[in-house]
Amino acid sequence: MAIGIRLIGIVILGLPLVTAPVLAAPKQKGAAAQSKSVAGATPQQQKSSGVKSGNAAAPKSDSNTQHKTPIVTAQRTPMTLPKTTLVLGTATPGGGFPLFGDALAAAVNSTDSSFHIETRNTKGSAENVKLLEESKVDIALVAGEPAYEAFAGIGRPVTSAKIITAIYSNPGMFAVRGDSPYPSLQSLIGQPVVWGTRDSGLTLLARYVLDGLGLDRERDFQALYLDRAGDGPAMVLEGRAAALWGGGIGWPGFTAVTQAGGRLIGLSPADVARISKKHIFLKPLTVPAGTYPNQNEVITSVGSWSYVLARPGLDDDIAYRLARAIHRSYNALVQRLTQARETTPQNTVTAAPRLVHIHPGVQKYFREIGVIR
Repeated sequence: MAIGIRLIGIVILGLPLVTAPVLAAPKQKGAAAQSKSVAGATPQQQKSSGVKSGNAAAPKSDSNTQHKTPIVTAQRTPMTLPKTTLVLGTATPGGGFPLFGDALAAAVNSTDSSFHIETRNTKGSAENVKLLEESKVDIALVAGEPAYEAFAGIGRPVTSAKIITAIYSNPGMFAVRGDSPYPSLQSLIGQPVVWGTRDSGLTLLARYVLDGLGLDRERDFQALYLDRAGDGPAMVLEGRAAALWGGGIGWPGFTAVTQAGGRLIGLSPADVARISKKHIFLKPLTVPAGTYPNQNEVITSVGSWSYVLARPGLDDDIAYRLARAIHRSYNALVQRLTQARETTPQNTVTAAPRLVHIHPGVQKYFREIGVIR
C-alpha cells in the first residue's frame, strides 16, 4: 500500500514535467509565426495608406490595430497592398480645370503605383472649397481668387484647406471673333460678354479686374453666365456674345476661338497698374506671342495662380507622398499638357500667399529637395 501511494505521488509530481511543454507549444508556435511575419514586413506594409473620401470607396484602417504592426499574410503581399485613393474635384466640362485634372491624375497614377487619383466634375472653384471643407473630395483645383478669399476669410470663415501644388498662372483676357470691332476692354462696355460659370474662379477674377478699373459686370456689361464652360466659344463665334472672358495658358475656350480665326484682348499697361495697386494679390502677367493659334503679339494682363488644395486633415504622410509623386511625374504631365510646365515646387512656394498655407507634408518634401529651408 505504501509503495502504491509513493508511485501515485511520483506520477502526480511528474505531470507538470510532461504537460508543461505540451501547453507551452502552441504559445511558442504563435509567437514564432508573429515574429516571422513582422520581421518580413516592409515599412509600407506596416502602415495603412488609405484615405477616406465622402463619395469614393477608399481603403480603411483598423482603429483597433492603429498602434500595432499588421501581420503579413499570403494574401497581403507588396503587390496587393491597397492603393491610396484620392478624389480630385475639377470643374464643369469644357474648361481648363477638367483638362488639367485628367492630365494630373493620369501622370501621377502612371508614375506612382501607390496612388489612384479619380477626377470628378464640379461647378468650379467656389464649390470645390466647400467640398474640401466637407471632406466630400480629398483634393481639388481652386483658382487664385477663391483661394485668396478662403485663406483670408473674406466673406466667409478662414479655411483650413492647404496647398499641395500651384498648377499654373491665370492671366485674364477676352476672346473675340476675328472680324470683331472691339480692340480693348473699355470698348466692350455695354456689350454682351460671357463671364463663365458663376462658381468659376475665372469669373471671380473678372470681378476683381473690373473693380480695379471702377467697373461692374452687371452694371456696365450685358453679363452672360454659363452652366458649362465649354459652351462659351460657340456663343462668340455665332455672334450671340461680343466676347468671352477667360484666362491661363492653353485654356480650351481661347484655343477654340483662336483656331476659328478669333483673337485675344488683354489689358493696357495703365490698366494693369491700376488693378495691381488696388488688389495687390493680382500680379502683372504676360502671354508670349504664339501661345495661342493666330496670336502674333505679346498680351499683357493681370492674374493669379491656381492650386491643388487638400481637404483639412489630409494626413501629412499622404500629402508628402503626393507632392513627391507630382514632382516625379513632371515630364509625363508636361507631355500631356503644355501649361503644366508651370507646375513646379519652386512656383508653388512663390505663388503661395504665405508658407503656412502650404500643407506641412508638402513642406517636408520641399525641404528635402532644397526648395525651402
